[in-house]
Amino acid sequence: MSVCEALIRRAQAGDRDASEQLVTENSGLIWAVTRRFLGRGVEADDLYQLGCIGFLKALEGFDPAFGTQFSTYAVPKIAGEIRRFLRDDGAVKVSRSLKERACAIRATRNKLSAQLGREPTVTEIGELLGITPEDIAMAETATAATESIQRESGEEGFSLEDVLTDTESEEQMLEKIALRQAISQLPQRERMVVQLRYFHCLTQQKVAAILDISQVQVSRIEKKAMVQLRQFLA
Repeated sequence: MSVCEALIRRAQAGDRDASEQLVTENSGLIWAVTRRFLGRGVEADDLYQLGCIGFLKALEGFDPAFGTQFSTYAVPKIAGEIRRFLRDDGAVKVSRSLKERACAIRATRNKLSAQLGREPTVTEIGELLGITPEDIAMAETATAATESIQRESGEEGFSLEDVLTDTESEEQMLEKIALRQAISQLPQRERMVVQLRYFHCLTQQKVAAILDISQVQVSRIEKKAMVQLRQFLA
């Protein structure tokens, strides 16, 4: 079982730390989808939080038996959550309600901790606030993940959206995101060869000069990388 699969299983079992780690590690994927919906009256951070909710819903519903990569399964869920909000709620600021709910949850948790002398359960918090444990988990995970991303990465590192345009179909977007995700899993040398060959359009000879290896070695590395990418995308 891969590390990602193990995290997904933990998240599906209710491990909030695993959910937050998966959101953080897949922030580029979420941002890539989010950026397609900019310019519609909702701020980027608000859209990103909606994307996080869609991602978390994808986590809940994913099954390896589907025979597809999790990222491939998650993209339509992320986009669907944002699209549904834009259709149903227009420019209402989702982040405000999420942050307010998260603040209320924290205040209630602190209050109950003082009263009970222990950490309250989500059921106890939910009963006091009149919300479900699922609502609590969604609000806390989405806001905590967003804050973590903003603190650690800011706008840097999310270059995936640069290759996407608003005119692309969801299928094209899905293919590009899946490809970028697959390339990111390659070992460093294979990844560099693929980027130089297919994103910078350099010949094998030029790549060999840059990496200080022979053209034959470049060819072998490239072929190996292609095999690995096919396996990742299968």
